[in-house]
Amino acid sequence: MHIIDKIISNFINNKSLYIGEKLTTSDHMIQAAMLAEKAKSKDDLICSCLLHDYGHFIIEDPNELVINNKDGNHESIGYEYLKNFFKEEIVMPIKYHVLAKRYLARNKRYYNSLSNPSKISLKLQGGILSKKESNNFEKTSFFKNSIKLRKFDELAKKANIKMKSIYDYRNLLISKLL
Repeated sequence: MHIIDKIISNFINNKSLYIGEKLTTSDHMIQAAMLAEKAKSKDDLICSCLLHDYGHFIIEDPNELVINNKDGNHESIGYEYLKNFFKEEIVMPIKYHVLAKRYLARNKRYYNSLSNPSKISLKLQGGILSKKESNNFEKTSFFKNSIKLRKFDELAKKANIKMKSIYDYRNLLISKLL
């Protein structure tokens, strides 16, 4: 099976709810891509948004990990898998999107805007970054797109909205392959 067909199949067949939220993981990722499109982001960022939580499709039971107070490292798992197929511009923001949440959570307003499930996962993911960790993160090549991705990620949690289909993104996915 071609990787694009596999990705589309995972989006269509995975009906599990996004951890602690009222929508599926697939809908969450599509919403993030839709928000990036609405903001007139570049195709690389739209594709990163579309695939940012792909690691949740690979982890056997993400909800069970949270119940057991464990972080599944979905960002690393997704990155390690997707880097074999997609350009660096696509996968690096995926790799860093949890670090971006930890960075942004230094701001009290941002932290307070997080959903309860997102606050729980923040704690499991290592909590708020220190000043030194933040300075190091700011120097990474994909810092800006990681931050943008994270902001779209936080907003992409609305249930019962008009959704695009994963098929609408097929050509975009194909265009970003290695």
